[in-house]
Amino acid sequence: MAVFTPVSIADADAFLAGYDIGEVVELTAIAEGVENTNYRLDTTRGRFVLTLFEGRTDEASLPFCLGLTAHLASRGFPCPTPIEDRSGAWLGRLNGRAAAVIEWKTGAWLRTPSSADQAAAGAVLARLHLTAADFDLERVNPVGPAMWRRLVDRCVEGEGRASDADRALLRQVQATLARLGNPFTTDLPGGAIHADYFPDNVLFEDGAVSAVIDFYFGCTGAFAYDLAIALSAWGFDAEGRAMPDALAAFQRGYESVRPLSPAERAALPRLGEAAALRFTVTRLHDRIFHDPANLVTPKDPAVFLRRMDHWRASEPA
Repeated sequence: MAVFTPVSIADADAFLAGYDIGEVVELTAIAEGVENTNYRLDTTRGRFVLTLFEGRTDEASLPFCLGLTAHLASRGFPCPTPIEDRSGAWLGRLNGRAAAVIEWKTGAWLRTPSSADQAAAGAVLARLHLTAADFDLERVNPVGPAMWRRLVDRCVEGEGRASDADRALLRQVQATLARLGNPFTTDLPGGAIHADYFPDNVLFEDGAVSAVIDFYFGCTGAFAYDLAIALSAWGFDAEGRAMPDALAAFQRGYESVRPLSPAERAALPRLGEAAALRFTVTRLHDRIFHDPANLVTPKDPAVFLRRMDHWRASEPA
């Protein structure tokens, strides 16, 4: 369960005194997610999400993340709107954490999306990139190559806590990091990206995307890198094996809205390998340094490591 900071109804009521959204009726922990504490918040005026920001979410970055969702929502993109308090602010503090109230969006994420669902998700990602084109804030990628190296170094320092399997993974990660270096160039189209466009962050209802959620890794970056992350998330099975039909459907959907340039298409395999490395590193770090007191189960890093083989084999000769 993704609850790091407990919140009581009394805590929530005191926090909501600054908002015009009614009184708390029910507060329910949301079990999914691994980064922040989330509750479903039912009030006398509706349903919302109460989020307390933990861990990797830098409080200074939240105006970008919340501003991006507000910008997109105001232009008709399917994503939740941050709720302002009576002073016009999106952020407050609750139990020692930065906290926000977000509009609740209906729908559910798909565990076995069809080809049509894959294409729909790809098209919505392209819409996100086009709709955010005039969003004027910028944020450096918080989990870019510099962070990969810091996390790998920390894993090396904490190797005594690692299992034999994790130590073997760490060796492979180090080799890939040394070979890949910095895979990003400045010559690809870019702007605001989601950077965590996984199936559980895309809700469907009645066969269509009803909402894209969780923009807290959002940053400024290459659109093709955001696509590579999404392909790495949507186009592989639970064991990390490529699903060619899913990969093709997702990319076809994306390009039906925003065709890739030749340079983006050529860069995609290398960016895919970078995306696979990024999630391998963070998952490996989280598993080695997992605190059993936190009600969250670390995700398996090995399934993302396997994605690198696919992307490496796809690189132009």
